[in-house]
Amino acid sequence: MTILVTGANGTVSREVLRSLRGTADLRVLVRDRSRAPSGVEVAVGDLHHPETLERAFAGVDTVWLLLAMGPDSTHASSNAVWAARKAGVRHIVRMSAIGAGHDAPTRNGRLHALSDVELAASGLGWTVVRPAYFMQNLLGSVDGGTFRGAPGEGRIGLIDVRDIGHFAATVLRDPERHHRAIYTLTGPESIRLRDTTGLLSEVYGRPIAYQPVSPDEACSAMMAAGAKEWDARVTAEYLTAYDAGWGDYTTSTYAAVTGRPGRTFAEFARDHADRLAA
Repeated sequence: MTILVTGANGTVSREVLRSLRGTADLRVLVRDRSRAPSGVEVAVGDLHHPETLERAFAGVDTVWLLLAMGPDSTHASSNAVWAARKAGVRHIVRMSAIGAGHDAPTRNGRLHALSDVELAASGLGWTVVRPAYFMQNLLGSVDGGTFRGAPGEGRIGLIDVRDIGHFAATVLRDPERHHRAIYTLTGPESIRLRDTTGLLSEVYGRPIAYQPVSPDEACSAMMAAGAKEWDARVTAEYLTAYDAGWGDYTTSTYAAVTGRPGRTFAEFARDHADRLAA
């Protein structure tokens, strides 16, 4: 069985590849061969340019479809589904977005809803994975004695990207078992970042104070750091929703499918202490 992994240089797909190593024939789709991960078959192409995809999808059984957030993401997703149909791919496992729907509070969630519907109507085998806010989004948030938190005050069922990767690999190894499933993934606990300062103080051996970051502040900081305006403003939409309690829930999906508990924030913080600090 050959599995094609898209978004291979991104945070999530790197973890998917790590979890799949040694269990399947792997091919990655990249735009720049020089940046491709080592030890796997490489196909060069761009999901925004369908004429580049025929060779990448040829002979593939299953696709891990992950797209960068953006206003043209539906175009890229549609190209991937079209290329998969032409190539005879049997199953696509698509990474969508938490709360994706036509009534989602973010543009990204509404766009993902369109692509989820298109995949479901494609005639292919399909699975949709909708993970919660990544713990890894918090890397670099501890500056000296201050934890600058966004979302600021809302509780949220944060998930470790390593668990997303393991979950996706579990589905990709046996996709037929998960046909037509839509999985919402969270971590095992819904937490306020403000409530983690005791843990962080223990991890770093010094007092850590909490400073909430507003959605507008986060948006401005992202754009100052070079992020695209669309990405920054959509991130602010998510943070506004999370601050209002939109993400205050957990699901048992990860444990039910993988047979093991998801990582807690405490585990994440201890494992990433060197990267949580700016």
